[in-house]
Order: sequence, then structure tokens, then C-alpha cells
Amino acid sequence: MNNNLSIIQTKGNDIFGDHFYIVPEDYEVVHKLLTWFLQDEQQAKHFNINLHKGILLTGPIGCGKTSLMNLMRVLVPPQQRFGIKSCREITFNFIKDGYDIIQRYSSYAYNNTTNPPQPHTHCFDDLGAESTLKYYGNQCNVMGEILLSRYDHFINNHMVTHATTNLSASELENYYGNRVRSRMREMFNLIAFNANSVDKRR
Repeated sequence: MNNNLSIIQTKGNDIFGDHFYIVPEDYEVVHKLLTWFLQDEQQAKHFNINLHKGILLTGPIGCGKTSLMNLMRVLVPPQQRFGIKSCREITFNFIKDGYDIIQRYSSYAYNNTTNPPQPHTHCFDDLGAESTLKYYGNQCNVMGEILLSRYDHFINNHMVTHATTNLSASELENYYGNRVRSRMREMFNLIAFNANSVDKRR
């Protein structure tokens, strides 16, 4: 695991510059992420991580959630690398394309060149930072609908979803409602930075 931590540190320097540094207080978070992305069954038992669920990475603004998820992509084979999409960008696309956006990240999120079609893994960045929008007068919580749709595909076809958020569990429930929050418990392993984690963008 220490060797992989060094790899992450080196890759971080390559991608983000020499200022990138994994602080000791974040080692446990990084180890948990590595456990999932390396599918380490022994460590998963130690950390009580379900390797079949996705990751919900929570923490204060600037603690490094998005950077770490980008780095985790380098650990998996190219064919398994997931896309990372801003929730705000998805909601802006909804204004332009309407309800097709929800299907783009659920019913249409399959690789149809395989038999059977393999579901695409997506990481939704900054969950809860988007707005509830209206489309032709109909109000829609876009990310809430996407999560509900992906839950159905998770149950039926093991469609894995990751997400990052600055919100707490209670804030997520207030924002998306109890039904979405209940599905999220089934879809995600919760990995959390310390609430006092420093803003690394300073």
C-alpha cells in the first residue's frame, strides 16, 4: 500500500505540479480509496468497504476530493477508466437537452460493443452544488433523477457510480429527499475527509 501511495504522490506531481502533496492526515482516506480501486479484498474487510458499491467521497471545500478521484483513474486499466463530470455542468446540459440527459447517464450509459453490454461507471463531481431546474415549466432535480435511474441499473446490471460532495448525509437528504438518500446508502461506500481538513488550494 505504501508503494501505491508513492505512485499516487508521483502521479499527482506529474498532473498537478510539484506543489501536490498528500498530507499525513489524509493517508487513511487515500488508503481506503486505493483499497476500492485496487479491489483489495483483505483491506476491504479491514475498512468495512463493499467492493461492489461505488464511492461517495465527502469533505470540506478544497480538501482534494476531485484531485484524488482523478488520480484513482490512473490505477485502473484504460477500459475501466471512468468519466468525471461536474454536477453543475450536467444540469446546464439539461437546460439545453432536456430529459435525454437523464437517460445519457443511465439507460444509455452502456458499452454496446460488448456482449452483454457493460455499464459505464461515472463519477459525479460536487454533488449538491447544482440547482433544481425547470424544463418547459416542469421542475426537476436532475441529479436526484439520475441517481434514482442509476440505482435501478445498479440493482439489475451492477452499474457503479462514484460521487464527491461537500454536503453531509443530512444535508444530502434535505436536498434530494429521503428516497434518493436511501438509494445512495445502497449504492455507495462513504469515505469522508476530516471536517477540519485544510483547504489545499490556498
